[in-house]
Amino acid sequence: MKTNPRDETRGLLLGLLGVVIFAMTLPMTRLAVGPVGDPQLPPLFVTAGRAAFAGLLSLLYLRVTGAPRVQRRHLAALATSALGTVVGFPLFLSLALRQVDAMHAAVVTGLMPLATAVAAAIFFRQRPSNGFWACAVLGCAMVLAFAAWRGDGRLSGADGLLLLAVASTAVGYVAGARVASELPAEQVICWVLVISLPLTLPWALATWPVAPVRASAWGGFVYVTLFSMWLGFFAWYRGLALGGTVRVSQVQLVQPFLALLFAVPVLGETLDATTVLFSLAVIAVVFVSKKMPASVPVLQPRNP
Repeated sequence: MKTNPRDETRGLLLGLLGVVIFAMTLPMTRLAVGPVGDPQLPPLFVTAGRAAFAGLLSLLYLRVTGAPRVQRRHLAALATSALGTVVGFPLFLSLALRQVDAMHAAVVTGLMPLATAVAAAIFFRQRPSNGFWACAVLGCAMVLAFAAWRGDGRLSGADGLLLLAVASTAVGYVAGARVASELPAEQVICWVLVISLPLTLPWALATWPVAPVRASAWGGFVYVTLFSMWLGFFAWYRGLALGGTVRVSQVQLVQPFLALLFAVPVLGETLDATTVLFSLAVIAVVFVSKKMPASVPVLQPRNP
């Protein structure tokens, strides 16, 4: 499907807005949970609470817009997406960010676009080129080398959690994209959150923090709830629909580098040259992998 230049421009701008919103997720999550030495909101509460409140907003949105009920044949994919993006990614990320800074997490999670492509290849039983798999191995090796360098020669438990977060979001994104090829993309993320409510809402209430926390931690929680978990997907999926998945998805390459930059003013972290070099190297590998031939179908989100 061809797009006109005006739609392409709007799509790129909306896609960039979505990427900026998602790039803030790492420093804002770190702000919400706090480090081990100064804990703030419990990671379990951040995981469940952000999804529960976004789910309530999604329920309101679906009612106001008169969205039809989701069909039974979509439930399995929506549940898989929920396990990956509502439970897996935020849980593993929150637990990891108690132990490592946001800059460390930004480099490791820079593998997400590549991991998503690998998940798509496996899910659709396709055979990407050897060059693509070489990029996948090289990207993983660089991330592991970075993690070992930051860990004085060994990988930490936090690195394992970050890799689980990457795997979770890759599987969740592919499952969600499958449904987004048939339903308006904004409805997809809303339904993912709504069907998760029977789990996330009681979970959030059960883990509600009893100890006082700083206002900044609540600010981080509000951000990951309203923007990372909800509105960011509106901008991102609308951008993909207007500008085309292949073109707009390229802006995702800058997300890990933006996360590095945002960690400086939000958290006061120090940006060092080695971290920047590793981040740029991972971005370069992901960029090259996107140019490699791969017979994986591109799922075009339905234009709302």
